[in-house]
Formats: sequence, C-alpha cells, structure tokens
Amino acid sequence: MKYLLLLTNNAEDVASWESLSPEEAQKLREAEMPAWGELFGWIGEKGYDVDGLELESPGEAKLVQVRDGETLVTDGPFAETKEQVGGFFLADLPNLDEAIELASRIPVAKSASVEIRPVVER
Repeated sequence: MKYLLLLTNNAEDVASWESLSPEEAQKLREAEMPAWGELFGWIGEKGYDVDGLELESPGEAKLVQVRDGETLVTDGPFAETKEQVGGFFLADLPNLDEAIELASRIPVAKSASVEIRPVVER
C-alpha cells in the first residue's frame, strides 16, 4: 500500500529557521545530516520504495483557484497555522505498522510531526 508522509514543522520553528544567516543554516543542516543518512540507510536495508522532497517555505507557495471561469492566483502563505508542511515522502510499504516505523525514524518527528495518509488506489 502507498502512504504519503507529510513532514510538518512548527510555524515558530520555521520562522526561526528563516531568520538564520546562510552560514548558521548550513551548520544546522550539516548537524542533521547523520540522522538523515541513518534514515536513508535503513530504508535501503529494508528495500522500501520511498521517494520524497523538501519543500520551499510557505511564503514561496501559490494558491490557484478557478471561480466563475476565472483563474485566481494568490501568493502564500494562506492561513495562520501552527504547523507547516516542509516536505513529504511517498512510500510503498507492506502495511500501516511499517509506515509508522518509517515515520518514527524521520528526524523531523523528534521536533515536530509526521502525518501518515494512505493513498487511495483504485
């Protein structure tokens, strides 16, 4: 079964991250890399089919709506929320227990959260 794992960050943490200098942000990324490397190594050992991407900040997003035949485009962010999606994994896994195991190993789960959503397959 396929699962979408949405990696969310606390909005305050995102704002704090965005206030860092490029050098400070790079140092923090480098400090996190071993945990991500461990995750990807585990995924490889399990032989799971997992793909994912990091997303730009909500401020880079666009909202597209069509109303009465007119396309409306709005710059983000769109709503005041406590959490913001920062990335995702799409994983083909044997069952929900394995999706939970994967989510628990994602470094973001230690400071924010990972939402698991089964993908509708017809």
